[in-house]
Amino acid sequence: MAIRPILRMGDPILLQRSEPISDPTDPDILELVQDLLDTVADVGGAGLAAPQIGVLKRVFVYAVPPGRALEDESEDPSFGMTPILNPRFEPVGADTSLVWEGCLSIPGMRGAVPRPNRIRYAGLRPDGSTVETEASGFHARVFQHEFDHLEGVLYPMRMEDFRLFGFNEELTGAAISQRPLDESS
Repeated sequence: MAIRPILRMGDPILLQRSEPISDPTDPDILELVQDLLDTVADVGGAGLAAPQIGVLKRVFVYAVPPGRALEDESEDPSFGMTPILNPRFEPVGADTSLVWEGCLSIPGMRGAVPRPNRIRYAGLRPDGSTVETEASGFHARVFQHEFDHLEGVLYPMRMEDFRLFGFNEELTGAAISQRPLDESS
């Protein structure tokens, strides 16, 4: 339908909690989903939430691109851009990992964010059907990252060590290899 501008960190809309969607089959919601799909396809990325295009509704699109799926976990294969409405999730277990994240609303930067390794999530598809599944690895991380947008949370707000936050160009090569990120808690 339309490629929409992506709001950047500093815009107050990104700090607000989104409203639930009462009818996932509403034509306006279907148009919003298509706008999200068109916008993320235009800029590239693994996900995009409605608040990032200025709409405070509980919907986002997300994907696990080839090469990002965990090779040793068949339950987390790659998949294309998928919409989910009114999502919710809970951690499965206490294990967390510290992994680099970026965001289309914070272009050119990334930071190391702690997140649960495994989650159980549920939500609706645009046809009104329910989805419930467990996810791990990149799948779990992208879901949690996009879910945070619906809560008015940007990934730097989850960071514990701002020495692990910076511009992509500055964090390449040796700079990253000197910062261990394999710590789990």
